[in-house]
Amino acid sequence: MFFMTSACALIVVFMAAGLLIKSFPVLRANSPAQILFSDSWSPLKGEFGMLAFIAGTVWVTGLSALIAMPVSLFSAIYLSEYAPSWLRKISRPFMDVLAGIPSVVFGVWGILIIVPLVRDCIAPFFGVYSSGYSILAASIVLAVMVFPIIIQITIEVFHSIPGELRDASLSLGATKWQTIKLVLLRKALPGIIAANVLGFSRAFGETMAVLMVAGNIPAIPHSPLDAGYPLPALIANNYGEMLSIPLYDSALMLAALVLFLIVIMFNLLSRYILSRINLRAA
Repeated sequence: MFFMTSACALIVVFMAAGLLIKSFPVLRANSPAQILFSDSWSPLKGEFGMLAFIAGTVWVTGLSALIAMPVSLFSAIYLSEYAPSWLRKISRPFMDVLAGIPSVVFGVWGILIIVPLVRDCIAPFFGVYSSGYSILAASIVLAVMVFPIIIQITIEVFHSIPGELRDASLSLGATKWQTIKLVLLRKALPGIIAANVLGFSRAFGETMAVLMVAGNIPAIPHSPLDAGYPLPALIANNYGEMLSIPLYDSALMLAALVLFLIVIMFNLLSRYILSRINLRAA
């Protein structure tokens, strides 16, 4: 059991080491600063600036978080504390189905519904032209993809809170909403953060759905209605093609390593926040 546990833990180390070794050629030819802080992506000229792709990843994930987090939290509160039992029984199978839908199906749904919505309704409302293939479209699709993960885990967190806390708050004269806001949310905060971390750890690396609706233009986006090119889409779009170009293979492996490090940093930051919250609670 110790061997199997160690092997599982070391997979992360082996993955990072493998990506780093494959990235050495492009790192020798270009300094890390040139790669990370330049937006010039021209493999034929030997230029592999990844700033536009990193910015696209941050834009899509950050905006999807702004959309998904409040919707997921209030949905979980309603299903846990207010919804009748028949609605809870109906909603759970729908959540399971939504969580199991392949990402390519979400991508097709995004092309058919979300892209026209952004192009014909949202962009004209703000007086901006957009093809619809944009950061906003990718963020909406990604938010819908992480809804079931965050909602289901948050509901389980609420159910794990002892009923005595609710009863004590209500017996002191607090309303139901005051009990939720001042007692349940404070008690459940570490679990809610953990649920969002799990949801957006998946969102960072989501490939197919984002690739289909983000626009895939290698330029730094300046608004949600601009097209973007996240790192997962870059790797999925180009790996296996044009690898006869010198250093192209190594550059894509470096892009995978950068994405890997972003996810690790996100998880470490989340764990630090969780530890601080637990420390204050203690």
